[in-house]
Amino acid sequence: MKTMIAAYSQDLRGSRASVQSALSNLSTASWLPKVEFTGCLQLISVLQWLFSFLAMGILFLFVFIYLTFTVFWPVSILYLTWILLDWNTPEQGGRRSMWVRNWTVWKYFRDYFPIQLVKTHPLLPSRNYIIGYHPHGILCIGAFCNFITESTGFSEKFPGIRPFLATLAGNFRLPVLREYMMSGGLCPVNRSSIEFLLSQNGTGNAVAIVVGGAAESLSCRPGMTTLILKERKGFVKMALKHGADLVPAFSFGENELYRQVVFEEGSWMRAIQERIRKLVGVAPCFFYGRSLTSADSKGFLPYARPITTVMGEPVTLPKVENPSRETVDLYHAMYTRSLVKLFNDHKTKYGLSETEELLIL
Repeated sequence: MKTMIAAYSQDLRGSRASVQSALSNLSTASWLPKVEFTGCLQLISVLQWLFSFLAMGILFLFVFIYLTFTVFWPVSILYLTWILLDWNTPEQGGRRSMWVRNWTVWKYFRDYFPIQLVKTHPLLPSRNYIIGYHPHGILCIGAFCNFITESTGFSEKFPGIRPFLATLAGNFRLPVLREYMMSGGLCPVNRSSIEFLLSQNGTGNAVAIVVGGAAESLSCRPGMTTLILKERKGFVKMALKHGADLVPAFSFGENELYRQVVFEEGSWMRAIQERIRKLVGVAPCFFYGRSLTSADSKGFLPYARPITTVMGEPVTLPKVENPSRETVDLYHAMYTRSLVKLFNDHKTKYGLSETEELLIL
């Protein structure tokens, strides 16, 4: 009997030891589901961003048109009335929301690539700034993350500065999308909008402009850094008119997020691309990234490549109400030199070779 009890007690201790060992192994491996869950949240954050800026406006436009022919037609009429009454708000600073800018989803969006913002010089709240963002890339992902969200710490790095990002004015005519865009700090890339921010919104405003625009996206490809800048001087003239400083910003890695089908110069497809760009202001790029399930297969998601946006030293400009062409050319040349210096000083830190140079067209 004693032998049976001893054997039972030994088996029980062994079972407990086995359970404890299993629990220990489980706790050791508990990070695996967490990593998978975090990666899933990162994918979802990128998917919602793509949906927001590629489909939300068109989708809600069709929804409101459909509602017009149903018993819910008052909803469409009321929203249309609201848009007409609120028509000029996007060009008058919009409606920024720090709550939206601090959404947790933007941290997962940042970490998918990941994206970081590097400060090299301070920006004074007593001044206004125009930030020249380069390069355009395919979807300006680095510009959005750094200037429209707080996930990379813009307000902490540049206290007292309110960042805005200028984009196509047509986006602000699409229902619901316009409200969403204004909440983060997006504004139309037109004269009235930028002039309002630089002259009627106090100081401490920083308007980021993707200088190369749609034309530069056609030159976006990995391993090459081509900027459309030589004849882009309107932002310099605007800065002189309002006495705003120019800040070069370069995003290393922006061109690595997608692969683009490039058509040769002089081909009929290239001609169609240029014609559409001139008509509607958007370049019809043919590009691809990774798929939702695999990084090795083609899809619409951007590749997970690091983006580092480096903010350079401000170029101080005087206030000249009607600057001459020579004055604009002078400060444009100063800005270009500052941008090239920024690129050369940091390129080897963020994955480029010492011999790689900027090609400025």
